[in-house]
Amino acid sequence: MKYLKIVLPGAASLIMATGVTNFAAASTSGQDNRVEWKQAMELKLPEKSKDFAYSLDGKYAFVLTESSQVLIYDQNGVLQGRIPVDAGVSDIAIAPMGQFLYLLDNNKNFLSALVVDFIVDINTADSPFKGAADAPVTVAVFSDFE
Repeated sequence: MKYLKIVLPGAASLIMATGVTNFAAASTSGQDNRVEWKQAMELKLPEKSKDFAYSLDGKYAFVLTESSQVLIYDQNGVLQGRIPVDAGVSDIAIAPMGQFLYLLDNNKNFLSALVVDFIVDINTADSPFKGAADAPVTVAVFSDFE
């Protein structure tokens, strides 16, 4: 019987949430039996973490900290923002399509769902416009139509 070695990228992609400067695994790459790994990234967190969630599209990492905040990082490791949460929040999760951030509060026995939107700057330099140049603009995106 002949075997073909295939490495499935993303099938077991892990980002270790750690508060230390060294990589969370014992080594940055290696192989054991039929498992192979290589460090893809490393992110120094400003404080200890309690839980971690990663968006399925790979764009954002959500880290629940011991100081009751959810830190949101983009795929380049840049902090996008912080969401304050109650001290009882012990676990977080992301909805499959990324539309909700779930917070589990064991002190109050609550499960909460937050809608998280990201503000994007759009360069409109040298673009034609009508009206005041500094007028506020809101763009609404409807993704639930048939």
